Amino acid sequence: MHFLITAGPTREALDPVRYLSNRSSGRMGFALAAAAAAAGHAVALIAGPVSLATPEGVHRVDVTSAQDMFDAVKATLPTADAAIFSAAVADHRPATPSAQKIKKTDAALTITLERTPDILGSMRSVFGWRGYLVGFAAETEDLLPHAREKLESKGCDLIVANDVSQPGIGFDSADNAVTLVFRDGGILELPRMAKAELAALLIARIVAAAAK
Repeated sequence: MHFLITAGPTREALDPVRYLSNRSSGRMGFALAAAAAAAGHAVALIAGPVSLATPEGVHRVDVTSAQDMFDAVKATLPTADAAIFSAAVADHRPATPSAQKIKKTDAALTITLERTPDILGSMRSVFGWRGYLVGFAAETEDLLPHAREKLESKGCDLIVANDVSQPGIGFDSADNAVTLVFRDGGILELPRMAKAELAALLIARIVAAAAK
């Protein structure tokens, strides 16, 4: 199979030296790419700015902003059989980034934000893609309702949901504990395990489901 996998954060410029971003390390996405390649699949990994080595056998495309990632996904998508969106893409960006460094003053600073491209939401409605679609939902409350809403609104076949408010899993961690929410209504809770172990399990499940 041909996998398209996104990983890491995006950075949305505020001025030439500052940006809006998040805590994603990219470890989960890179683990998924490594597991898919190790299983013999072709992998295109679209990575936000992270300090991780490229897994063996993986084709890597580095991007910075949400718009960069949107464009890279669009270009890579035609060859993909399955797409896994584990990247933590910024939902908003400064509407008018400053061309020069914003200087500190005593006055309050107001920043107007605008929406970034909805990459996952574009897969069905904009790109018309019909492969096996997997999204990630990192939540701090109401995990399953939010995951189910995301699955339905984005047209996913599977949502991998995790509660990032829990210590020791998710962001900045080598481990994760997730709940799988399937399109047919099924739910599977997976215990805490190394992200590499979880990645291998997820790839095997995705391959089996996509083959049906």
